[in-house]
Amino acid sequence: MQTAVTVFFLAILLGMFVPAVRAGLGRWFRGGPRRIFLVPAALTALFAVVLAASGARSLPFLLLVAAYTFVPAALVYRARPWLDLVAIFALWLPVEFTLGKQLLPQSAWGMANITARGTAVALALFLFLVFRDYQGMKYQAPRQATDFAYPSIGFATAAPVLIALGLALGFLGPFRMPAPFRAGAFGLLFLKTLVGVAIPEELLFRGLLQNWLMQKFGSSYKSLLAAALIFGAAHLNNPPGPLPNWRYMILASIAGLIYGRVFWKSSSLLSSAALHALVNSLRHTFFL
Repeated sequence: MQTAVTVFFLAILLGMFVPAVRAGLGRWFRGGPRRIFLVPAALTALFAVVLAASGARSLPFLLLVAAYTFVPAALVYRARPWLDLVAIFALWLPVEFTLGKQLLPQSAWGMANITARGTAVALALFLFLVFRDYQGMKYQAPRQATDFAYPSIGFATAAPVLIALGLALGFLGPFRMPAPFRAGAFGLLFLKTLVGVAIPEELLFRGLLQNWLMQKFGSSYKSLLAAALIFGAAHLNNPPGPLPNWRYMILASIAGLIYGRVFWKSSSLLSSAALHALVNSLRHTFFL
């Protein structure tokens, strides 16, 4: 079941990079805008199947899932700028704080977490990218040479700053060289991080949140800083270390500034996602 669910959501994540897929789905939804509510219905039904397969039949949790999927859809359907922001937070915060976890047996937590995160990404893509054709998300393949150059420049900027500060704050362990170091293993970690962490987080914090701020208040460093601070605050409840994790917030905010600048300058969300995945992979390989 876990493999099937992962492949399902991975197909959505990657398939939406194909222009023909987005365009075809967009035409279908424009032919009947209320069809967008089929997406939360389908995702809620999927969650019901996953829970049943996990032996965790919980009607209260399933009702919570239905509310989680239908509320953002209703907000985006209304097509109002401030409601869009509410919808973005409604997609993010319940998953961030694992809302409803206590309603499930511990044996189902892992499967529910995978499904919840996949549901959040699928909803964001269907609601904003396909249904609303939300401008500025940059959810597309790289279109210019600078889309490859910006992540390199960003990494050259981010790595020394984050490493020095991470060591000074005691957030990073001492540098260690894996024995033996395998480029293939590092490449696999990078790809897993890119797909499982970096693209979903860049979709939320850059493609949606930073994009919304810049559309509402202008493409300025104030908007960039606000988005970076929100990204940093999202790491306050993350290990390693005591919570609230202020060290992680500081480092993530600085990283968010650099990721956000790369997103701002590039034509593809994959540019900031590649930088994000490279920074995370470097940390997990050499400083843990």
